[in-house]
Amino acid sequence: MRAADELLHAGFDGSLTVIGAEAELPYDRPPLSKQVLAGSWDPEKTRLRVDPAVRERLRLGVAATALDLVDRTVVLADGERVPFGGLVIATGAAPRTLPGTERMGGVFVLRTLDDCRGLAAELDKGPKVAVIGAGFIGSEVAASCRARGLDVTVIEALDLPLLRVLGPVVGQACADLHRDHGTDLRLGIGVASLEGGSRVARVRLADGTAVEADVVVVGVGVVPVTGWLEESGLALDDGVVCDAWCRADGADAVVAAGDVARWFHPGFDESMRVEHWTNAAEQGAYAARSLLGLATEPFAPIPYFWSDQYDTKIQFLGRATATDEFAVVEGSLEERRFVAAFGRGDRLVGALSMNMPHRIMAWRSRIAAADSFSGN
Repeated sequence: MRAADELLHAGFDGSLTVIGAEAELPYDRPPLSKQVLAGSWDPEKTRLRVDPAVRERLRLGVAATALDLVDRTVVLADGERVPFGGLVIATGAAPRTLPGTERMGGVFVLRTLDDCRGLAAELDKGPKVAVIGAGFIGSEVAASCRARGLDVTVIEALDLPLLRVLGPVVGQACADLHRDHGTDLRLGIGVASLEGGSRVARVRLADGTAVEADVVVVGVGVVPVTGWLEESGLALDDGVVCDAWCRADGADAVVAAGDVARWFHPGFDESMRVEHWTNAAEQGAYAARSLLGLATEPFAPIPYFWSDQYDTKIQFLGRATATDEFAVVEGSLEERRFVAAFGRGDRLVGALSMNMPHRIMAWRSRIAAADSFSGN
């Protein structure tokens, strides 16, 4: 939607078709795991404003199944071939599932509005809930279920929540947050199977123990939706491979944006794929300008994301790994109200705030300037 809006606002006056596999009108995904699932928002509140000039060009409820770069057409699931002179690929990502559970009742992923409606209807019945995965989606779902007063167990194969993304110190703070709100947190243990026949009854863990559950939510990551591009000739590597201008490798006049795009970020000197709302919005608009030849600089934002869990807001700027240096520079870790910096070598690469939302954005320019990391 951001790409379509930008094309029109930038003066593009040719034919425009916006293809979407979901039949739903465009909506915002972040509230699904938070306000909508917790019951404080009606699903309709997630609807995005759609420019009337874009609305009349929507082709919803039909997936793209192939890309023909020779004929320059997108092949749709109903057999139609849509011609193009320029193409924005923004097919996003799909949640990973547990093999063999596709027809088992009570097992959910959370990505779409339909997923959210189905899960919320089950939560209304007051079930015992097991969440597999303590990443952002899993943690937010757990918090929303606890807000409903439900019994929740979170199962995570790693030793701490969000360990790979935010490191051990913040991971421990997130673990404490779950437990302080009555969530049963099982760490460092994998899932062997789901049991219960036609409907789930329990989660069998790798150590042989079991977690009784009427509802299981699987939050073990996503994969970029590139299957329809496998025979296209585009370069694919955990996403559509792009240059620093979001131009797809292997085609002219094709750009990619959002969760599906892997592009070279000159500021961090790495190829990256970012699965967060802010990046999708900014990159969608940028990709449209790049397609029109209006982009004047490479796409090099400072990645930003946020997560609301229980009574806590977590915000992060930059790029971080579990092995980066970490230092609290303001506030108190014990009180879960702090700002922390992440360093790699001598470079500042990220900043995180917990419950200090007005303090984080001041770090954006410092990260962009590759300031030195001093730990204070």
